[in-house]
Amino acid sequence: MDRINRVMSAFFLSISLTVALLLPARLMAAPMSDEELKVLQESLSIVEIDREIARIEKEQQLTEQNIQQLELQLKDKNNQIRGNQEQAGKRLAAYYMGERETLLSALLSANSLKDFFSMLDYYQLIAERDRYILNSYKTEYADLAKTKRKLDKLSSDLDQMKAGLLQQRKRVALLQQSVDGSLSASVDPEKLKEMIRELTVYWENVGLYEVRRYFRALSAAMSGFPDFLKDHEDSLSSDKEGYILTVKEEDLNNFLHGRNELLKNMSFVFEDERIVAQGRREGLELKVEGHYTVENEPQNSITFHVDRLLFNGLELPDTTRLELEKDFDLGFYPKKIVPFVEATEAEIRKGTLIIKLKIAL
Repeated sequence: MDRINRVMSAFFLSISLTVALLLPARLMAAPMSDEELKVLQESLSIVEIDREIARIEKEQQLTEQNIQQLELQLKDKNNQIRGNQEQAGKRLAAYYMGERETLLSALLSANSLKDFFSMLDYYQLIAERDRYILNSYKTEYADLAKTKRKLDKLSSDLDQMKAGLLQQRKRVALLQQSVDGSLSASVDPEKLKEMIRELTVYWENVGLYEVRRYFRALSAAMSGFPDFLKDHEDSLSSDKEGYILTVKEEDLNNFLHGRNELLKNMSFVFEDERIVAQGRREGLELKVEGHYTVENEPQNSITFHVDRLLFNGLELPDTTRLELEKDFDLGFYPKKIVPFVEATEAEIRKGTLIIKLKIAL
């Protein structure tokens, strides 16, 4: 029976994926009006912002659980400190009240070496015990302060999450209101609803997976960027302030195409102050526009920022762009190219990426 269920599940899954793969052709079979494109883009944004809301809600739940755990730890540490506080206070009072000086005087007034060494052992035991108690109190107090800082940071993060959640819900409400208005004004609302449904099914079953697949391939290729110089040694030239790395559009395309078969479907174009990467495969069209900046934290890097992301001509919201930026590193690190340099400037000109490097020993 289990085997039959598995076979049936696999069959229905394959049918679903086959239908999903056919959807782009159906959606793009006839030219769409500007209003239809607007509605589809807004509905796709709703799907993606809803996904971001779900992510925030999950992260918020985990953060609330961590806060509860830290509050319990804080309570336990307070109880531990309260238990040792009295002993530590007595030890400190003993030093200030002169009791330890009395012991030292008794040690120095011993009548024999035997008494002296006996009292010395006793004095050292007391001093060692005092140090242990005082150090324990100090360590526990430092742990308490550290836990409190973590709790304050998580509480601040939670407040930001709640504000972000509220903002995204407002965005979804406005988009949904716009979509509902377009449906009401449409001469064929049922057709429009079906287009929205088909796009949603395709995006959730194929589109999102494929977009992430492309970004994963780009990230893996860029991680091997130091190899670029092995084939293009003339790209790096000396300058009075250090070095200049010049990356030509054609050379970058050849490098990326050689790193991954999937990237052979994409072309990379350097325009003034931006890079445009565009590709098409099996009914899916992806266009990425972005720029580079020099970052020094957590380390010196040439970081890629996604400014626009279009899927089959529909622009995806900022939440998707930021998620992809976070999950996939499309930048590169100068120190992996030349260990003793740091990037100071990244400039994109037509056909060329120019990176200025300075010597940083």
